[in-house]
Amino acid sequence: MRELLIGLAVLTVVCTAILAALPWLLRKRGVEMRRTKFGLTLIFEADNLDGTPVRLLNVNGTFQSGCYVPEDLRFELACEYHREMARVIEELVKSRGCTRERPLRVMVMGGGGYSLPKYLATYVPAARLDVVEIDPAITAIAREFFFLDECLEKTGAEKDGRIRLVNNDAWGFMRAADELYDVIVNDAFSGNRPLGPLTSAEGARTVREHLAEDGVYLANVRCACEGRRAKTLREVEGAFGAEFAHVGYVPEWPGEPEKPGNNVLVATSADGVMPRDVHVTK
Repeated sequence: MRELLIGLAVLTVVCTAILAALPWLLRKRGVEMRRTKFGLTLIFEADNLDGTPVRLLNVNGTFQSGCYVPEDLRFELACEYHREMARVIEELVKSRGCTRERPLRVMVMGGGGYSLPKYLATYVPAARLDVVEIDPAITAIAREFFFLDECLEKTGAEKDGRIRLVNNDAWGFMRAADELYDVIVNDAFSGNRPLGPLTSAEGARTVREHLAEDGVYLANVRCACEGRRAKTLREVEGAFGAEFAHVGYVPEWPGEPEKPGNNVLVATSADGVMPRDVHVTK
């Protein structure tokens, strides 16, 4: 028994030493480790398919965000679902004649690496953004590693009021909001599961109540589009179909519908808003 206790004590000391050294070991391999509200968070770099360096954010084993590293690409969008959302927002700005003085009012639920807010702050000056991230540690990571501070400094978007960063629960913030938004973007995720009542009738009703009459809801729905792993998408379509005249989704993998991906849900009661490649469900 004594030998067993000694062995367990030695094992405990060794494991504790390894865990204590883990951040240093990861940093030696180019990986930064942080503790955040939703688990262990890793920041590291890789190359995309064309060899462009990208910086990735992995939270609790799930990739949450990515951005280009080269200076001339840092505020471009590295993810296709963000590009799809940006296209919808840019088309709304154009079709509605929005300006800095009469901006498109956008709420982004979930900051992550702040990819979409950085793009809009840089390239869509006629959009005014409220970006709500529940975890201050994630915002700190975005400032340190994902060029958020660099973007805010170069664009002046925070100083001139075009972007407001809020550390709060996004659903609670939306429910308490006094103004109506032209666009609400739901990009809030914990691991690979959506936060808030994304799939519920209550959630859809709350979103509708905080959108302008011709407003648009965009959501990142991570799941398959067909098959047994498409349950989340079907639930979202049903909930938002009860509140909006038009509902559809743009798949990340149109040729592989049973492959999980970041699919863009679009819900609106305005005509002429749905994207060209949308799969209309209502």
